[in-house]
Amino acid sequence: MTGTVLLAGATAVDADGVRPNVWLLADGGVIAAIGPAGAEPELPPGCERIDATGLSLVPGFLDLHAHGGGGHSYDTGDALAGFASHRAHGTAATLLSLVAAPVDELAARLGALREMSRDEPGILGVHLEGPFLSRERRGAHAEDLLAVPDPASIDRLLEAGAGVLRMVTIAPELPDAMEAIARLAAAGVLVAVGHTQADYERTRAAFDAGARVLTHTFNAMPGLGHRAPGPVAAAIDDPRVTLELILDGRHVHDALARLLFAAAPGRVALITDAMAAAAAGDGEYLLGGREVTVQEGTAVLRGTTTLAGSTLTQDAALRRAIAAGLDPAAAVGALTTAPAAALGLAGRRGRLAPGMPADLVLLDQDWRVVRVLPAGGARSRT
Repeated sequence: MTGTVLLAGATAVDADGVRPNVWLLADGGVIAAIGPAGAEPELPPGCERIDATGLSLVPGFLDLHAHGGGGHSYDTGDALAGFASHRAHGTAATLLSLVAAPVDELAARLGALREMSRDEPGILGVHLEGPFLSRERRGAHAEDLLAVPDPASIDRLLEAGAGVLRMVTIAPELPDAMEAIARLAAAGVLVAVGHTQADYERTRAAFDAGARVLTHTFNAMPGLGHRAPGPVAAAIDDPRVTLELILDGRHVHDALARLLFAAAPGRVALITDAMAAAAAGDGEYLLGGREVTVQEGTAVLRGTTTLAGSTLTQDAALRRAIAAGLDPAAAVGALTTAPAAALGLAGRRGRLAPGMPADLVLLDQDWRVVRVLPAGGARSRT
């Protein structure tokens, strides 16, 4: 929306709450004003008016963790086309996640993605989910491609990823892991703990070293035990930490989702962990060179029962969260302000407030996307 647009009659829903029957004025890709019915401003010259009566208005979603969509893999395919498939489902901004690969290949892909996404402000950077992962908790990542985060590897990725490397997942029990976490954090890269066998104490030490995210909470890590609380409890206990959650009905039970939202209010980020099949349908796909079968929306490594990411979109995650009994404002916050805060963007995106980017989504009464209104125009990657 590079021009001037007035939306009227919508129910505004963001992390601050639910406001029925509001109007919102967007100008030049930025929210200029928002207010209640009866105080609607006079239309400026050339302004488009959109009647949003009966619809919910939410900020565009932000996905911290996605591997592709629309038939395109971020590891090898057209990242712009993959992101476009998620944008149609309300995702205004994303990190491009890559699976385990040799460090030199990851370095080359970082350069390619930097060039590919240069003119797409919705792509906020790249997330390396591998290769610094536990062999025992590797999930769909190829075992022979896993590595330890030695100083040379970290330096190589920081050099190749200048300006585009935004997040790295590390299992903190690996050799050199604590030093790598501190080095990455000092360089401004967000570090996530994931695909790990670490216990509560080791995970807390990783957070003290600079890690600030738990990768897809509950998945590929020890569970919550009454004598061994593990990484999940360590993340809940640390107010600095954002907890990713894949809420698709396959990765995590709804009851645990409710528990997590109650235990860490405002810090749960609903992610997709989507692979190429998201918004594309069942069939055979590749995830980092590994064959994946998608049947009835479930993605598994071919010939196994190992989940290989998801086919989730963020609007579907929102519907699942609300159906599970979560408060709509908290659910929307988990798709907007929580991931924004993890990336250091608190107060700069994710709310329906003046000065925020006018990346907007209109949803019907069933929380399905009716219209996506991107801010448009050139803006910095923030």
